[in-house]
Order: sequence, then C-alpha cells, then structure tokens
Amino acid sequence: MAKATLAIASKNYGSWSLRGWLLCKMAGIEFDEVPVSSDDPSTRAELLLLSPSFLVPCLTHDGVKIWDTLAIAEYLNDLNPGAGLLPTDRAARARCRSVSGEMHSGFSNLRSALPMNLKVHYNGYKIFAGARPDIERITAIWRECLSESGGPFLFGQKPCMADAMFAPVCTRFATYDVKLDNVSAAYNKTVLAMPLMQEWIDAARAEPEELEELDVEF
Repeated sequence: MAKATLAIASKNYGSWSLRGWLLCKMAGIEFDEVPVSSDDPSTRAELLLLSPSFLVPCLTHDGVKIWDTLAIAEYLNDLNPGAGLLPTDRAARARCRSVSGEMHSGFSNLRSALPMNLKVHYNGYKIFAGARPDIERITAIWRECLSESGGPFLFGQKPCMADAMFAPVCTRFATYDVKLDNVSAAYNKTVLAMPLMQEWIDAARAEPEELEELDVEF
C-alpha cells in the first residue's frame, strides 16, 4: 500500500481523531501522523463539539482525501477487506454499520456532559441526568452485540469498525467513573487494554498543551 497521512487533533481530547487513528492501525495501512494545531478552526470544532461536520481526522491516500470517520472506515475496508474492519457475515455486517452509524450521529448529551480527557480521573463523578439515556443505550448496544457474537469484542474475537467507534466512549466511562453492568464493564476494560489504545493513551498523557474549555471544574 502507498504511504498515507492522517491529520489528527489532540490525542488527549480528540475522540474523532482516536477513531480515525484506530481504524488506520487496525486496517494495517502505513501512515504518517500530521498533528493539527488546536488553534486550527476545524480542530477546535472537533474538540469543542462546535460543528456537526469535522475536518479531522482526515486521511489522505493515493490522491484521495477522506475526512468523515465512517467514510474512512469504508475506504479502509475496501482497501484491505482482510483486516476485518467489517464482519464477513452479511447480517453482522449490517448491524456493525448500524451501531457505528448510531455512534457517529448520536449521543450528543453524553459527548457534552463527559468530554474526552485522558489525563484525569474523577471518582464518584456526578453525571448530568440528560446523559443517562445515552449511557443506557450504549450499554444496551454493547450487551446485544456481545451476546450475539460471543465477544470479547462487539463482533467477535477481533476489534472492528464498531469497536473503534465506541473506543472514545470507553475512555469517557473510565475518566468519569461511570458505573456499568458487569458485561459492559468487562467490554470497557477489554477495549482499554488493547495495545493500540495503550499506545494512544500514553501519547495523550505526554501532550503538553491543554484546552481550558475542555477541563472539567468543580
């Protein structure tokens, strides 16, 4: 495969950047990371949830530029279908696309109430009541997928597109000490223990810059 580039925002705060990075890593594509300054308007739109259409992450490969995370996933699956970003079974593939799309377009209360921040941990964090339905829906998706596939990932033995889409949620649940049912808690730990996740988290914690707007205050 030709060498690609992936433009990403802050690793500490950038949930969409994490998704795009995981997808590229899981697809086995060689790419160079291109950090985008937090002063860049498109980056701040991602980090501060100011726009429904984010321009990061942005994958550039073989003359093609893709900046929507689901489009990145589909492109990478076409590029390397053997990587397993989508399940081989037709019904499972449809479910994977469905839950990934739901994550892509929904859960706005969760996003605003529990912004991604990998440098901190809050014990007993009081969660905004409006975010509770989002948490309940997400964990219902997890339980249904895990029951159907047998786990440990949402669609079987290997992480796929859906796991990449929900990975930032796993970090949020850990950061804000969200209480989960046993099945969801086990899945959350499985995702966070992935070597790729540990690589991203270590890099995020080493970042020097911070955005005050995204730091939770008490």
